Amino acid sequence: MSDQLSAKDWLDQGLKTLAQKGFTALKAEPLAKAMGVSRGSFYWHFADINAFHAAVLAHWREVAAEQIIANVEAAAKDEDPLAVLLGRVFSEKLTLEKAVRTWASVDPAARAAVQAIDRRRLSYVENLLLQSGLPAEVARARTQLLYWAFLGYALSDQALPKARQQAVLDEMLQMAQR
Repeated sequence: MSDQLSAKDWLDQGLKTLAQKGFTALKAEPLAKAMGVSRGSFYWHFADINAFHAAVLAHWREVAAEQIIANVEAAAKDEDPLAVLLGRVFSEKLTLEKAVRTWASVDPAARAAVQAIDRRRLSYVENLLLQSGLPAEVARARTQLLYWAFLGYALSDQALPKARQQAVLDEMLQMAQR
């Protein structure tokens, strides 16, 4: 890589490193080495490691919530957005999700970021269920159940075969929208 890296390049590498090696690997020297540049490039974009960590968490929110929501909205023109969302999030390998939640177990800033993204995701799903005509209390309860299912999947190391995964998704969607 050239020395002309952007802050986004560093943040993308930060998310990749976080998913692969965990939050303890989010340090200037090993990141710079992995990117083939000097640490000076890191400090050009970030005042210190804490500023980088805050930026990584903000970037994770953008990637793990806002981009997914935007993609669901764009893809769901003629489809049920909840079906599109469930199909997407339950078909991905969620190592980054697991890594951020592990980080949040020991770091207050990461915990706050996780809590914020949880609220954003819950709000989005609840609004989808409200738009489908469910009463508010039912939508809220089903949203929580769907989210707990997502978190269980994200933190599990057990992958389902595609056919079984689709059967589970179909059942979850049917339960959510009854």
